[in-house]
Amino acid sequence: MDAKANLSPSAQSGVESWLGKVHQGDCVELMKQMPAGSVDLVVTSPPYNIKNSTGNGLKNGSGGKWPQAELIKGYADHDDAMPHEAYVAWQRDCLHAMMRVLSEDGAIFYNHKWRVQRGLLQDRADIVDGFPVRQIIIWQRNGGINFNPGYFLPTFEVIYLIAKPGFRLATKANAHGDVWRIPQETKNPHPAPFPLALAQRCIDSTSAKTVLDPFIGSGTTAIAAEKSGRQWIGMDISKAYCELARERIGSFVEILDL
Repeated sequence: MDAKANLSPSAQSGVESWLGKVHQGDCVELMKQMPAGSVDLVVTSPPYNIKNSTGNGLKNGSGGKWPQAELIKGYADHDDAMPHEAYVAWQRDCLHAMMRVLSEDGAIFYNHKWRVQRGLLQDRADIVDGFPVRQIIIWQRNGGINFNPGYFLPTFEVIYLIAKPGFRLATKANAHGDVWRIPQETKNPHPAPFPLALAQRCIDSTSAKTVLDPFIGSGTTAIAAEKSGRQWIGMDISKAYCELARERIGSFVEILDL
C-alpha cells in the first residue's frame, strides 16, 4: 500500500492510480476525475453541519450542553457552520459524485445524524430526496449529554443505504438486521471519529472489491477495508486529517505484516 500520495492523479485515467492512497482535496472535484463506475462501495460520514445549530450547544463555541466536545472548535479546514441550504446543496453534490463513480451493483452507506432545529425534527430528507434510498439502518450508539427538556436524549444516528439496482448483500449479511448496536469511538484524535466496527460491518456486509470514503477523516474506513482484504480510496480536504489517516493506516498495515 502506498499511503504517501498527497494530490489526486488527475492526469491518469485508470482507477489503479487511486487505490491504496489518501488524496487531499475537495472530494467532489476529486471524484469528477475518477472513472465512472470504478468503485463498488462508498462508506462515509460527512460533517454534520452542527455548529449552525439554532440552540446553544456547539453554535457559539461557549460549550453549552457539550463543554468537552472537540467539535466546539470545528474540523480542520471546515468550520461545520454552513447556511443550511448551502450545506444541503453541497451534500447533494457529493452524493451525485458518489453515484457517478459507483458500479451498477454498488451501494453507498451514508451515515448522518438527525437533530431538532427550532423545535422540529431535521431528518436529512432534503439531502437524500431523489436518491435510491433502499433502507435506513439505525446505528444505536451511547447517548451524550443533553439537558434540553423539549425532547428525549438522542442515542442513535442513521445510515442511509443508497443502492444501485443490482446491489445485493453478502451471504447471510441481512441477519444483522437494521439496528446496529455499536459503541462510539473514544480513543481517536479526530473530533468525530467513525467507529471501526461500524465501517467494518458496512464493508463485510457486501462483496465489494473497492471501497471509497470521500470524507476519510482519521482513516477508519481504509483500516476496515485493509482488515477485510479490500482495495480502498480515501479523500479529505484537510491536510492534517490526511496526514493523520496515513499515519493510522500505515501503523495498522505494519501490524498486519508482522
